[in-house]
Amino acid sequence: MLRLAMTTDAETFERVRGPLADRGVDVGHVRAKERSLRVSGGDAEGDGSPAADADEFDGFDVGLVYPTRLMEGAVVDERLGVPWVNGRDAVVTSRNKAGVLATLDAVGLPTPRTTLVSNPVDESVVVDAVSEFSYPVVVKPNSATRGVGVAAATDLDSLLGVVDYLNLIHDYRATGDKSFLIQEYLPDARDYRAMVVDGAYAGAVRRELDADALAAGRWKHNVHRGATARGVDLDPEARELAERAAAALGIDYLGVDLLATDDRLVVNETNARPTVDAATKYEEDFYDRFAALVRRTAENE
Repeated sequence: MLRLAMTTDAETFERVRGPLADRGVDVGHVRAKERSLRVSGGDAEGDGSPAADADEFDGFDVGLVYPTRLMEGAVVDERLGVPWVNGRDAVVTSRNKAGVLATLDAVGLPTPRTTLVSNPVDESVVVDAVSEFSYPVVVKPNSATRGVGVAAATDLDSLLGVVDYLNLIHDYRATGDKSFLIQEYLPDARDYRAMVVDGAYAGAVRRELDADALAAGRWKHNVHRGATARGVDLDPEARELAERAAAALGIDYLGVDLLATDDRLVVNETNARPTVDAATKYEEDFYDRFAALVRRTAENE
């Protein structure tokens, strides 16, 4: 049986274990963060005895998605010595929201109007950047996930207030990404996460807030912020857009976030570490194709 290493033990790990095992893929967890990891030295104590963490990295054939923390990921990658379904390059590419949108725009795919601001800049640069937009606008860190740090600004003063807080973070010298996005706000847009597996659409969910959340003024549809993901059957245009986005980025296994209004359909973000939802929300052959991608990745080492 093929052995697949996963560096997450959250929802996706529990959901995929059984279906992949039924298809000849044994899924195991390799812990990549919040621990110590041996970097060098062939033994634990310098006395020739086996290293304490040696066995946990042995016997895997392939990995599913490079670890989210790239520093730890480099060590885990070396210790495992396996090919990845979505390696480091795929994760880095997808994490860069501005880079993704620039790539998609360059090949003619629809995206929200977006401007990248690279700190530090004078306030006048922000004022000039937002002059092309109508309020409200969305402000988001360029490389955060799960909706962290995303805010809506209704006027220039509120925008500059959000930027002030970002400046406090970016002023810290160890902060690697000192950029943020100003993006057009699409009111009443429907929010979808489409899954693409090995280049082909494999199902989708619509992420929705309940009536109470909407009444309270909530607008972000991230599941980790309380939205509900409901399986939907996307129309051919949306399916094709998700597939074309994955092809443009060159990523085999990708979550593509789509926003749809009455007259527009755009790619908002992508995620090369997508959460796998319940199988009932995807195409019937989802796991067959997923297992085939894992197997092909292992065989093409």
